[in-house]
Amino acid sequence: MHSTIDSQVKLPISEKRKKYLIIILGPTAVGKTSLSIQLAKHFNTSIVSADSRQFYQEISIGTAKPTVEEMDGVTHYLINSISIHHEYNVGKYESDAMSIIQSLFKEKEVVILVGGSGLYIDAITKGFDELPEANQEVRERIKAIHNESGIEGLQSLLKELDSEYYSKVDLQNPQRMSRALEVCLTTGKTYTSFRKGTITNRAFEIIKIGVNTSREALYERINLRVDEMMKQGLLEEVKQVEPFKHLNSLQTVGYKELFDFLAGKIELTSAIDLIKQNTRRYAKRQLTWFRKDETITWFEPTEKEEIVKYINRKRTE
Repeated sequence: MHSTIDSQVKLPISEKRKKYLIIILGPTAVGKTSLSIQLAKHFNTSIVSADSRQFYQEISIGTAKPTVEEMDGVTHYLINSISIHHEYNVGKYESDAMSIIQSLFKEKEVVILVGGSGLYIDAITKGFDELPEANQEVRERIKAIHNESGIEGLQSLLKELDSEYYSKVDLQNPQRMSRALEVCLTTGKTYTSFRKGTITNRAFEIIKIGVNTSREALYERINLRVDEMMKQGLLEEVKQVEPFKHLNSLQTVGYKELFDFLAGKIELTSAIDLIKQNTRRYAKRQLTWFRKDETITWFEPTEKEEIVKYINRKRTE
């Protein structure tokens, strides 16, 4: 249902209307999913995910995927699109997402991209440089470091080889650190040096909407979400994928902590507390990444009407 706020806004008439990619970004648990679905219904469009965990078919509760009921008839792309057993990286994501976005723009003037992964959003807004492929020997060496020294071993080596990327990357994401280390060890150059290419010009306009709230409110939302995930059966979901806990796709908050519980390393209450703590830390890292981007305009997640008004104003400029 269209609001009265924007019904009076007249968009420019031209033979070839501009296409707009509306990006809804922000920290985990802030309310991006609900807001993006409301906006997609308003603009009669579809949603493309930029969440680095919702691709995987086997994990739903811990990744906070929207349910069919929550989607409310809005088509979502790149959710449940691959198995945890398949390797997936930001380069592949850029190719897949751009193909979908370009296809949608054949029919629609507005497409919505939603997520909290700054690297994946950058891949769409700036393009992603071609990275050299590592040979099997380098991959095995990195895997051995991870097996012998844990995630701390990857962190230490990355800090040594590329301190700039070390300061930006999600240090709890071994897959992302391993990929960066592959590039460093294969080329003798920093991973960062391959990410300083020319920004790719896209054939559409980009409007970035940041969604955030007070730290106290966000942390409360995170805590409540984790409790709700446990009620929905997160532990049972983790048990189902436990045989594959070595996979990069499962080295993520909400799963690692419960793997430790199932292995008898910690109590269940401690695992739940750790999930909350690590999720709060992740949200903090997300905000650190996004706050460096001056092209983002920030709103509270409840300000749907103001966001619609802002989008329509940008479309008339």
